[in-house]
Amino acid sequence: MTSNLPGQGSPVRLIEARSIDWVPENERHGKLWHQGPLWFLGNFQYFSIPIGFIGPSMGLSLEWTILASVLGIGVGTVFMAFHASQGPTMGLPQMIQSRAQFGYRGVVVPLLATLFTYVAFNVADTVLLSEGLGSSFAWDPTLIAILATVAGAGLAIFGHDWLHKAFRILLYVSLPVMTILTIGVVTGGAGGSGDATQYDFTWPAFMAQFAACAAYNITYAPYVSDYSRYLPTSTPARSVISAVFFGASSSAIWLISLGAWLSIALGATDGLAGLQLAGNTIFAPLGDIAALLSALALTATMGMNAYGGALTVLTTIDSVRPIKPKTTARVVTILVLAVLWYLIASFINASSVATVFSALTLMLYILVPWTATNLVDFFVVRRGHYAIADLFTPNGIYGAWGWRGLTAFGIGLLSEIPFMVLPAIGDWSYIGPLAGALGDVDIAWLVGLATASIAYLLLSRSLDLNAEEAARRCSDEQLSAQNPE
Repeated sequence: MTSNLPGQGSPVRLIEARSIDWVPENERHGKLWHQGPLWFLGNFQYFSIPIGFIGPSMGLSLEWTILASVLGIGVGTVFMAFHASQGPTMGLPQMIQSRAQFGYRGVVVPLLATLFTYVAFNVADTVLLSEGLGSSFAWDPTLIAILATVAGAGLAIFGHDWLHKAFRILLYVSLPVMTILTIGVVTGGAGGSGDATQYDFTWPAFMAQFAACAAYNITYAPYVSDYSRYLPTSTPARSVISAVFFGASSSAIWLISLGAWLSIALGATDGLAGLQLAGNTIFAPLGDIAALLSALALTATMGMNAYGGALTVLTTIDSVRPIKPKTTARVVTILVLAVLWYLIASFINASSVATVFSALTLMLYILVPWTATNLVDFFVVRRGHYAIADLFTPNGIYGAWGWRGLTAFGIGLLSEIPFMVLPAIGDWSYIGPLAGALGDVDIAWLVGLATASIAYLLLSRSLDLNAEEAARRCSDEQLSAQNPE
């Protein structure tokens, strides 16, 4: 059996040396307390605010929008946090681990879905920044898009450690600013005289808000363990889950709720402009500072997406033709992705809210069957026991094509179609027949979650886990040889 497991490397570099390879224990220099700030700031940025506009744009009241958001974020973050606990156990990027369910080559199917997520996020981020900063400060949208793309790609190139550092610094600076602004909103200092009587409760609007919020953190699932894989193997899974859950959920609920208020009370149609107006009403230049910091945080999140996207592309290439995962390949991939998302964003004419809603809806439909299959395998079927060396060869125990995972993924995706409620994408939209019978209430992702989970559980009954034990012991020996004290 051959593999491209790594040799030795320095744990501290200006530019990260690791790529899609396994991280040995002697390089596990990550700290548990870094997880909370990382994922708090991951959602403590401009993208979160327009999500709060979705419910009100469909007539949902502030109270119902906040409730739908809290429930949706809670549900979505549970999946994200459980994926994060896989990082210390495996020491691998998330999608490499998915080869155990889908096969060495078969993993390309969910990889393409995941790559769509990364690109869609950065396309939406670029549109948001161009429109928001252009509206707030009258800056040239094209120049904003170029600078944001360059900054996001640059941060991704420096890699894991620098992303953590950048997020912590931005959090320390932005947290007091947003706290003051929020206190001003709650105490009435930010103004607000919109007519709230036009807002009420409808199931389609409530479920749209719920689904968008669930999607927000579920979409982190394909790469959340990329940022926990440097934690020591001994890190308690419960601690990782808690740190990620409370970090990612609290900031998202905070800013989405603020976004709902900006939409209803101020009549804002752009999140950044609304944030600027509210802050400057409290006292100038609070709004200007808050808007700029929120934009910087979103730019840093673009770096996170680019980093995960590069690992996904390299995993895809490696699944077709094995490669040596070196720094150069990761850097070149990031630069290519940056050009791609910039070009796509430059052709989008839709509003920022419509772009966000459409992107989140599509990402949710695509990712839910994958997350169901992956988590059921890790926590129920194999219970965290894998032959890691076999994940790096098509001739290992997981094979080239994992028919169980691919079948479950396909069943989950197909079962969603009759229940889908796709927002308008250009001149095209789609409402499934069963969704229409339910009054256009979107439960497609819940159906996909259930069917993919049940299908994989049933199909996995034929797995011979005892036969995998010998391969796992052999793999552990290989890893130990590459992990000196």
